[in-house]
Amino acid sequence: MAEPRISVGLPPSANIVEYARTAERLGYHRVWVFDSPALYGDLWIALARIAEGTERIGVAAGVAVPSLRHPMVTAAAVATVEELAPGRLAVAFGTGFTARRTLGQKAMRWADLATYVGQVRTLLDGGVAEIDGRAAQLLQPPGWAPGRPIRTPLWVAPGGPKGFAVARELGVDGVVLMMPPGEDVSGFPEVALLVSGTVVRPGEDHTSPRLIEAAGPWYATVYHGIWELFPDALDGVPGGAAWRDAMLAARPEAERHLAVHEGHGMVLTERDRAAVAAAGEGVLTGGWTGDADAIRARLRDTAAAGIGEVIFTAAGPDIPDELTTFAEAARTTFAAAVRTTLAGATPTGVAAAPDGAATTHTDVAATTPRGAATPHTDGAEATPATTPATTPDTTATAPNPDPAHRL
Repeated sequence: MAEPRISVGLPPSANIVEYARTAERLGYHRVWVFDSPALYGDLWIALARIAEGTERIGVAAGVAVPSLRHPMVTAAAVATVEELAPGRLAVAFGTGFTARRTLGQKAMRWADLATYVGQVRTLLDGGVAEIDGRAAQLLQPPGWAPGRPIRTPLWVAPGGPKGFAVARELGVDGVVLMMPPGEDVSGFPEVALLVSGTVVRPGEDHTSPRLIEAAGPWYATVYHGIWELFPDALDGVPGGAAWRDAMLAARPEAERHLAVHEGHGMVLTERDRAAVAAAGEGVLTGGWTGDADAIRARLRDTAAAGIGEVIFTAAGPDIPDELTTFAEAARTTFAAAVRTTLAGATPTGVAAAPDGAATTHTDVAATTPRGAATPHTDGAEATPATTPATTPDTTATAPNPDPAHRL
């Protein structure tokens, strides 16, 4: 059974090229870049910077939100990055949970996403697409953009039945999942899983400052998501009521959507930090947070579920250290890559270390919470991953972070 390729997911930032170079040196397969303009920098500028600043690592939009850009703008951006890094780009589209909630909007309808992806595909193929009732086509002459067709793989990020139905209808090149699949994914050419967490170092526990800063930001996004989907359920998780009260006090009602996702997946606000502290040892159950043996076991389980790529959403003040430590935790994956290399072929996305040993890293998978609230979204669809979140009178347990709320 082939182990999944290991990639990294990051928000656009001033340091993203440095992080991408570190990931490339360690043998990561791809750098996926988030798309939430109210929270992070610009997706396409970040991808272009990575494309110019690296040599071989894949670059990917993960995930682009159609409503933020005209289809022609996206097609032209894809063409530009393809010029900078031919054959290294993949683009996944999603209905935009956090990206749109921070604008005070609900996620897109899946029907609208399907139309958009079809338009972008037609433009990249060199065809004429109907957009807003008028004909549109990429018109750049040779030397000003890649020749058409442009074969950039287009993916979708489904989270429920509607999303999977659209992905199959479109015949996409891959799917990005926010949690382990609840249905058969064997029919998709590629399947990637977004995960979060940190490798627990010897002597660390839930009170260790480094662990809190690295695992806490994504753990805290569960509180953000519960508020958006099942606000009453916050009373049933540790620190939930206090988090809600602090968030409500932060902004007037008309601006409340600006407060919910502050620091999302990057840093802890004071109310997020208090919630993580209230969770206690529960933070250790978030995502793939665990020691190196636990990381490797989850990587094997992920392969058994039909996942071909794991996207580690590193967080905290020292991203290069997080990437390096995950690489070390996934050393069995690197050993397999070395065997392939010694047999005469260098695997895609695997770089040889100076001593001849290949290096790569592992990731974080969202695990099923121990009776806690873990909402996930499928654009217009939204269902809790577990039911106790909807019953506030159940025993309060710490939530488990679900990367669905990052995009």
